[in-house]
Amino acid sequence: MSDSPLLAYHDPSFIDSDEGRPVRIVSEYLAPLRAFSTHGVSATVVFFGSARIRTDGPLARYVDEAVELARLVTEWSKTLPGEPLVVCSGGGPGIMEAANKGAALAGGRSVGLNIGLPHEQRPNPYITPELCFEFHYFFMRKLWFAHLARALIAFPGGFGTFDELFEILTLAQTRKIDRSIPVFLYGSAYWKEVINFDALVRHGTIAAGDLKLFEFVDEPRAALELLKRRVVLDSPPPPTPSFARSRRCTD
Repeated sequence: MSDSPLLAYHDPSFIDSDEGRPVRIVSEYLAPLRAFSTHGVSATVVFFGSARIRTDGPLARYVDEAVELARLVTEWSKTLPGEPLVVCSGGGPGIMEAANKGAALAGGRSVGLNIGLPHEQRPNPYITPELCFEFHYFFMRKLWFAHLARALIAFPGGFGTFDELFEILTLAQTRKIDRSIPVFLYGSAYWKEVINFDALVRHGTIAAGDLKLFEFVDEPRAALELLKRRVVLDSPPPPTPSFARSRRCTD
């Protein structure tokens, strides 16, 4: 008698097929959802920044400052009821590793939302093991950045950082997210050189008011103080993740 056929969700040939793609996509939503709920993570401070910045390069100071700021954020969170804020990064090297390292130095947990890439991107060793995730789909990874974020700190970066940063800014600009996510651009000289925000206003592609969606910061302790003034925390923290919900247009 032949063996029974595999259940579809146990069959790698189906799960890895084109037809199985919706199952894979939903899995990258549901697996983190379960883990965050299980481990009581409902609010994050997200650090974006380049994987390519090294401690011996021209932007090396940003690595040290990302470590320090993540350490300060984690220490502050530990003074709050329920330790609500958890540092979150993209899980790889460079600025991402610096953020996870800073949280670890403060004795706190941190999230790593890693993405499978041919080069550069491997989970760094400072992520809390049960909060380390591997994504295949960029859009599902960005969804989880947005879902839990109470603030975003964007350090110097390239295409990936721009993609992640403008995702959040677009959600805020279009009011597709029902809560405030303060956005801080760390390293004003860098950001003002690589993006001419004033030119976007001058050409009419964004409104002057859109420049209020973000603030520039240049020093870890000053960034922390601004973060303390801008972050809105639920009290008490919800037992499950507090999600971004799309606003419905009523006009």
